[in-house]
Amino acid sequence: MRISVTGHMNITDSTAELVRAAVADLIEGTPDLVGVSCIARGADSVFAAAVLDAGGQLEVVLPSRGYRETKVKPDHAPLFDDLIARAAKVRVMDFDTPGRDAYEAANAVLVDEADRLIAVWDGEVSARGGTGTVVELARQRGIPVDIVWPSGAERS
Repeated sequence: MRISVTGHMNITDSTAELVRAAVADLIEGTPDLVGVSCIARGADSVFAAAVLDAGGQLEVVLPSRGYRETKVKPDHAPLFDDLIARAAKVRVMDFDTPGRDAYEAANAVLVDEADRLIAVWDGEVSARGGTGTVVELARQRGIPVDIVWPSGAERS
Protein backbone atom coordinates (compact mmCIF):
# COMPACT_ATOMS: atom_id res chain seq x y z
CA MET A 1 0.00 0.00 0.00
CA ARG A 2 1.54 3.27 -1.17
CA ILE A 3 0.47 6.28 0.88
CA SER A 4 1.65 9.77 -0.04
CA VAL A 5 1.49 12.90 2.05
CA THR A 6 0.89 16.57 1.47
CA GLY A 7 0.58 19.18 4.15
CA HIS A 8 1.53 22.41 5.78
CA MET A 9 5.16 23.17 6.56
CA ASN A 10 4.34 25.71 9.24
CA ILE A 11 2.58 23.59 11.84
CA THR A 12 3.38 24.29 15.47
CA ASP A 13 5.36 21.83 17.60
CA SER A 14 2.23 20.83 19.51
CA THR A 15 0.38 20.34 16.23
CA ALA A 16 3.20 18.11 14.96
CA GLU A 17 2.61 15.82 17.96
CA LEU A 18 -1.15 15.73 17.27
CA VAL A 19 -0.54 15.04 13.58
CA ARG A 20 1.98 12.29 14.29
CA ALA A 21 -0.54 10.50 16.53
CA ALA A 22 -3.32 10.89 13.95
CA VAL A 23 -1.10 9.63 11.12
CA ALA A 24 0.07 6.69 13.23
CA ASP A 25 -3.59 5.74 13.79
CA LEU A 26 -4.35 5.99 10.06
CA ILE A 27 -1.42 3.84 8.94
CA GLU A 28 -1.46 1.31 11.78
CA GLY A 29 -1.62 -2.24 10.45
CA THR A 30 -1.24 -1.20 6.80
CA PRO A 31 0.30 -4.20 5.02
CA ASP A 32 3.41 -3.58 2.90
CA LEU A 33 3.38 0.10 3.83
CA VAL A 34 5.35 2.46 1.59
CA GLY A 35 5.19 6.13 2.51
CA VAL A 36 6.00 8.69 -0.18
CA SER A 37 7.02 12.16 0.98
CA CYS A 38 8.97 15.25 -0.03
CA ILE A 39 10.18 15.38 3.63
CA ALA A 40 9.80 19.14 3.89
CA ARG A 41 9.58 20.68 7.35
CA GLY A 42 6.28 20.07 9.09
CA ALA A 43 3.69 17.59 7.85
CA ASP A 44 5.91 15.82 5.32
CA SER A 45 8.63 14.98 7.84
CA VAL A 46 6.16 14.08 10.59
CA PHE A 47 4.49 11.63 8.20
CA ALA A 48 7.84 10.17 7.06
CA ALA A 49 8.94 9.54 10.64
CA ALA A 50 5.59 7.91 11.46
CA VAL A 51 5.93 5.58 8.45
CA LEU A 52 9.40 4.50 9.53
CA ASP A 53 8.24 4.06 13.15
CA ALA A 54 5.45 1.79 11.88
CA GLY A 55 7.99 -0.40 10.09
CA GLY A 56 7.15 0.88 6.63
CA GLN A 57 9.48 1.90 3.83
CA LEU A 58 10.05 5.54 2.99
CA GLU A 59 10.40 6.86 -0.54
CA VAL A 60 11.49 10.47 -0.89
CA VAL A 61 10.63 12.80 -3.77
CA LEU A 62 12.77 15.95 -3.87
CA PRO A 63 11.51 18.83 -6.03
CA SER A 64 14.98 19.76 -7.30
CA ARG A 65 18.67 18.98 -7.16
CA GLY A 66 19.32 22.12 -5.10
CA TYR A 67 16.44 21.63 -2.68
CA ARG A 68 18.48 20.85 0.43
CA GLU A 69 20.94 23.68 -0.08
CA THR A 70 18.31 26.33 -0.78
CA LYS A 71 15.23 25.30 1.21
CA VAL A 72 16.23 23.17 4.20
CA LYS A 73 16.83 25.41 7.22
CA PRO A 74 19.66 24.54 9.64
CA ASP A 75 17.26 23.47 12.41
CA HIS A 76 15.51 21.01 10.06
CA ALA A 77 18.67 19.69 8.36
CA PRO A 78 19.44 16.91 10.89
CA LEU A 79 15.96 15.38 10.53
CA PHE A 80 16.00 15.87 6.76
CA ASP A 81 19.38 14.14 6.47
CA ASP A 82 18.27 11.29 8.76
CA LEU A 83 15.15 10.69 6.67
CA ILE A 84 17.18 10.71 3.44
CA ALA A 85 19.61 8.20 4.95
CA ARG A 86 16.75 5.91 6.03
CA ALA A 87 14.82 6.14 2.76
CA ALA A 88 14.54 3.05 0.59
CA LYS A 89 14.46 5.28 -2.50
CA VAL A 90 15.16 8.93 -3.27
CA ARG A 91 13.89 10.49 -6.50
CA VAL A 92 14.96 13.99 -7.53
CA MET A 93 12.88 15.96 -10.02
CA ASP A 94 14.72 17.29 -13.06
CA PHE A 95 15.06 20.88 -11.84
CA ASP A 96 18.20 22.62 -10.63
CA THR A 97 16.41 24.84 -8.13
CA PRO A 98 13.11 24.65 -6.28
CA GLY A 99 10.16 26.64 -7.56
CA ARG A 100 6.49 26.26 -8.47
CA ASP A 101 7.20 24.03 -11.49
CA ALA A 102 9.48 21.78 -9.43
CA TYR A 103 6.91 21.55 -6.63
CA GLU A 104 4.13 20.70 -9.06
CA ALA A 105 6.27 17.98 -10.65
CA ALA A 106 6.98 16.48 -7.23
CA ASN A 107 3.29 16.74 -6.29
CA ALA A 108 2.31 14.92 -9.48
CA VAL A 109 4.62 12.04 -8.50
CA LEU A 110 3.07 11.96 -5.02
CA VAL A 111 -0.39 11.60 -6.52
CA ASP A 112 0.49 9.39 -9.49
CA GLU A 113 2.20 6.80 -7.29
CA ALA A 114 -0.32 6.77 -4.43
CA ASP A 115 -3.00 4.32 -3.50
CA ARG A 116 -4.06 6.85 -0.87
CA LEU A 117 -3.15 10.43 0.13
CA ILE A 118 -2.94 11.82 3.63
CA ALA A 119 -3.37 15.60 3.67
CA VAL A 120 -2.38 17.52 6.78
CA TRP A 121 -4.54 20.44 5.83
CA ASP A 122 -6.61 23.11 7.53
CA GLY A 123 -8.89 23.35 4.49
CA GLU A 124 -7.71 26.82 3.44
CA VAL A 125 -7.28 27.57 -0.26
CA SER A 126 -3.61 27.39 -1.22
CA ALA A 127 -1.36 28.78 -3.91
CA ARG A 128 -0.55 26.74 -7.00
CA GLY A 129 1.49 23.73 -5.89
CA GLY A 130 0.23 23.95 -2.29
CA THR A 131 -1.63 21.45 -0.14
CA GLY A 132 -5.09 22.30 -1.46
CA THR A 133 -4.05 21.83 -5.07
CA VAL A 134 -2.57 18.40 -4.28
CA VAL A 135 -5.81 17.36 -2.58
CA GLU A 136 -7.78 18.56 -5.60
CA LEU A 137 -5.49 16.67 -8.01
CA ALA A 138 -5.81 13.45 -6.00
CA ARG A 139 -9.59 13.73 -5.88
CA GLN A 140 -9.74 14.38 -9.63
CA ARG A 141 -7.76 11.18 -10.19
CA GLY A 142 -9.91 9.12 -7.83
CA ILE A 143 -7.25 8.71 -5.13
CA PRO A 144 -8.80 8.39 -1.65
CA VAL A 145 -7.82 11.35 0.55
CA ASP A 146 -7.68 11.37 4.35
CA ILE A 147 -7.71 14.91 5.75
CA VAL A 148 -5.79 15.23 9.03
CA TRP A 149 -6.34 18.39 11.02
CA PRO A 150 -6.80 17.40 14.66
CA SER A 151 -8.75 19.50 17.12
CA GLY A 152 -6.40 22.14 18.49
CA ALA A 153 -4.10 22.05 15.43
CA GLU A 154 -2.48 25.35 14.49
CA ARG A 155 -0.14 26.86 11.95
CA SER A 156 2.60 29.20 13.09
